[in-house]
This record gives sequence, C-alpha cells and structure tokens, in this order.
Amino acid sequence: MTTKTIKVDVLSRVEGEGALLVRFKGNKPVEVKLTIYEPPRFFEGLLRGRSQMEVPDITARICGICPVAYQMSACHAIEDALGVRVEGTLRALRRLLYCGEWIESHVLHIFMLHAPDFLGFDDVLRMAKVYPDEVKAALRMKKAGNSLVDVVGGRAIHPVNVRLGGFYRAPDADGLRALLPELRWGRDTVLATLPWLAKLPFPEFSRDYEFVALRHPDEYPLCEGRLVSNRGLDIAVRDYDVHFVEDHVPHSNALTSRLRGRGSYHVGPLARVNLNFDRLSDDVRRAADAIGFTVPCTNPFKSLLARGLETAFAFEEAIAIIEGYVPPKEPFVAIVPKASTGYGCSEAPRGILVHRYTVDDAGLVVEAKIVPPTAQNQRCIEEDLFALAPSLVDLPHAQATLRAEQAVRNYDPCISCATHFLRLTVEG
Repeated sequence: MTTKTIKVDVLSRVEGEGALLVRFKGNKPVEVKLTIYEPPRFFEGLLRGRSQMEVPDITARICGICPVAYQMSACHAIEDALGVRVEGTLRALRRLLYCGEWIESHVLHIFMLHAPDFLGFDDVLRMAKVYPDEVKAALRMKKAGNSLVDVVGGRAIHPVNVRLGGFYRAPDADGLRALLPELRWGRDTVLATLPWLAKLPFPEFSRDYEFVALRHPDEYPLCEGRLVSNRGLDIAVRDYDVHFVEDHVPHSNALTSRLRGRGSYHVGPLARVNLNFDRLSDDVRRAADAIGFTVPCTNPFKSLLARGLETAFAFEEAIAIIEGYVPPKEPFVAIVPKASTGYGCSEAPRGILVHRYTVDDAGLVVEAKIVPPTAQNQRCIEEDLFALAPSLVDLPHAQATLRAEQAVRNYDPCISCATHFLRLTVEG
C-alpha cells in the first residue's frame, strides 16, 4: 500500500510559526498534525508577582494584531475578582475600542491573507495587480480601524490608554467625530463588497461543529455575556473551568482545548454569527440574505463571509457609539485591591479569549491563566483536515497542499497567541 504525505514546514499568511502534516495510507488519512512550534513565551509565569494594574499592558504584548482583546479580557477578569463594574459611557468606549480592532483584523485577514487563496494568488501583492480597487479599499478600511484604536487607545498598536476600571483619559468628542466620515465610508464599502466576496469559489465542505461564543441578551457580543453553544451549553464565564479543559499534545507548543466529555469546539466569527445572528442589525442581516448567507452555516471556508458581516457590524457599532458620545465625568472607576479570583472573557477577532487571575490583598498577581482562540480551535483545525483529506489524495501535490493550507487559514490562526503556556516542575 502506497503512502502519501502532504507536508508544509512553514505555514504562510498566518501570524506566527506553524507547520502542517497530513499522512495517507492508500487513499485513507491516518495522521493529521497542526504543529505549533513557535517557542512558548511564558506570559502566565511572568505575570506572577506583578501588580494587577500592569496586567492589561503586559498581556497586550502577546499579540500586535489583537492587543485590545487581551486588554479587555484581562480587565474584565481582574474587575470580576474585585467586584468592580464598568458601565455607561466607559463600557461603550470599550466596545468602541474593540470595534476598531475587529475592523483592522478582519479586513487584514479577509483581503490580504485569505482572499488570495480563493483567487489563486500567492500573496496580496500579486492579487493587487488584478484587483487594485479591492485591495486599495481594504487598506483604507484597515486604516479606519487603526485610527479608531489610536484615538481611543492612545496608540494604534499595543494601545496605552486602557487601565483597570476604564481609561487613563477619555477621548475628546471632536476627535472621535472626526473619524465618522471614514467609518461611514467603510461601512458602505464593506456592505458593497460583500457580493464580490460571496462569489468566491468556496469549496463544498461542511462538518457538524459545536460552536461556542459569548451571547448577550441585548447586543452582539464583544466584551460581555454568557458562554453558549449550539448544543445546549449556557454558562457564566466563571464556570469556564468546570466545562472546558486544556491538554498538552506532543506535537505542539500550544495547549489544546476541549469540552469535557464532548471534545472539540469551534470559536470565532462563524461561531458568533451562527449563535448571534439575531443580534446583528437589520441592515447586516439583509446583506447576509442578499448574498445567500444563511444560518446555521457549517462550511468553515465561508468564515470569510462571516468576517465580512462582522466588519459591517463593527463599522455600524462604532458610528452609533460616536454619534451618541458625551465624555464621562471621570475616565475610570476606583480600583481597591482585595484577595480573590476572577474570570473574564471577550470575543477576540478569532474567538473567545478567556483570562483567569488570582490576586492578593496587595494587588499582586498570584496565578494567571490565559486561553487564546487559536489554541481552542486547534483540534477543530486538525479534524477539518482529516475530514478534508480524502478529497485531497488524488489532487496534484501542489494543489492538495494549497487546499490544506487554506483550511488552516479559515481560522485566521494567531499562532503567537497560542504559545504562551507554562508548565514548570522543579524537583529537588
């Protein structure tokens, strides 16, 4: 019996360092490995003994693409430990900052990392020669997201204005309103671009996923809500450890997550849209109907369309918040240290990002746990590849390899985010 192997030593158009292996015996797949070999960075370990006030800035350095997600999950977790609630205008500003990150991250992935797969280009530079208008529009939309993070967060990358209880300073109303023309242009442009994206050649592929996302009673989820799934999960974020577990697998420097007694689960835009479609605006739902996107959607290749719908939502949400913005009297609520453990979860562009912190009476971190989206999706990615493998075996090697890489890029994996776990044992 012949053996065939699809091997990618360095995955391209993803953030971080990873590799891919699919091995066949005859026509049957026998082994699939998504290897995350980027060295661990030990963030949980280096947070121990640091002031709780430092945590949002330190964790933001885990990722240059989604630093806001790390800041928001960290703030919510420590505020949960301290019994602090951030509401009103400060809460709206957090959602506004998150919208900026969703816009810049989603646009980057849709047009520059993922669309080239469907259009047959090695990279966005080659794609731009054939589709210059689409690429120029994408760069302008991304810049609008960057500008929003800059104005609210104090810096476009690794923002410095976020703190426990709110912000170091509230943004100026005129400065925010100056962003409205580009945000309105971005909203209209992404809605107009969705039909073009919907015509991309999506492979026929579907699996029966357990989708997991936050769900809020009144709004599309960004920073708050309960953890829910399409198979009946409905829990408070504080109950995360009861239902989810992380495992170490030999071929990866990232821990992999599973639901206890149930196995893999899928987080990210496709999960959010499937579980919260009714929370999208009428305009975005109409746009989904116009391009034939219906829920439940279980084709991971169409996560590109889910990202497009979420980009339109993020532009809309940002516009609404800015139009109603009145600067708060104080930029933050008071923080008083106390010994406790708290949980936080927010929706990073790639899915739920869970933080847990134990702090002491002096406000120092005793223990930290960070569960990024890519680590949670790793089992799903490998199962997708195993299910996709029979359709690859008869393809030319280069074409089969490209399709396998594309299946990984469906998840927009942020590999650097995943490689921070710490398991340290000292034996005397």
